Amino acid sequence: MLRQRVLTALVLAALLLASLLPSDPLPFALLALVFCAVGMGEWARLSGYRHGAVVVWAAGWAAVAGGALFLLERQGWGLPPAWVWFWGGCTALWVVLLARSLPVAHLPSGLRDGLVLASLGFLLLLAAWLALVELRVRGALFMLSMLALVWAADIAAYFGGRAWGRSKMAPAISPGKTWAGAWTAMAAALLYSIGCVLAAGAAAHGAASNYFGELQQRLGWAGTLLAVAFLLGFAIGGDLFESLLKRAAGVKDSGRLLPGHGGVLDRIDALIPTLPLALLLMTL
Repeated sequence: MLRQRVLTALVLAALLLASLLPSDPLPFALLALVFCAVGMGEWARLSGYRHGAVVVWAAGWAAVAGGALFLLERQGWGLPPAWVWFWGGCTALWVVLLARSLPVAHLPSGLRDGLVLASLGFLLLLAAWLALVELRVRGALFMLSMLALVWAADIAAYFGGRAWGRSKMAPAISPGKTWAGAWTAMAAALLYSIGCVLAAGAAAHGAASNYFGELQQRLGWAGTLLAVAFLLGFAIGGDLFESLLKRAAGVKDSGRLLPGHGGVLDRIDALIPTLPLALLLMTL
């Protein structure tokens, strides 16, 4: 299992780096579109759809995202400032979703309908993909610096939970999650973001060379550290929400595309709510 996980991670890293080598954001946007379309198919399966219907949901999502990609390229990749309302709306939607589902460890009654749940996934994945593309437009390092916060926190949570995990965070949703892991993740996220800010300050006479360097210029130190705490909270919430979807569907993994890792949703669940919030924070 460990060998499979490592090999899969290496292949994914190679694909990511290859898509980031060109200065044009298009290769990365297309790669992310393909993965998110697979994720949409997995979400549809978790919503109760099977076989051909899953393909229809995935293809429909890819078509909409492809149309959005065409328009983005035509207008020079930038979204107008008014999109702050979209990022704010997505963030508010996630707050409601997490508040209504995680404390009671089950989906709200309105989401027990397959069409409603799949439509929700359609919107949330589209928002996350658009936010990811916009981060890439600002620079490969800029985007990677934000994504690495979630990755570093996830690794820290794993080792912190194994070393000190006793008290379960949400045993009815994800028995493996512990409070020790969450606090270890928080410490890692704060240290990582501080390192990014210091690195940005040392580069190019203080020019912000990464996401957190720019965030600190906008919000100051206190605002940046508070923003990091919110980003991590959304990442943990997204992970738990996907676990709740899998429990409701009676499956262990969202899919089998990635050997040793499960499905695409299993890899991006923490990013789906975090990415729109990251764009929203850039507008404050």
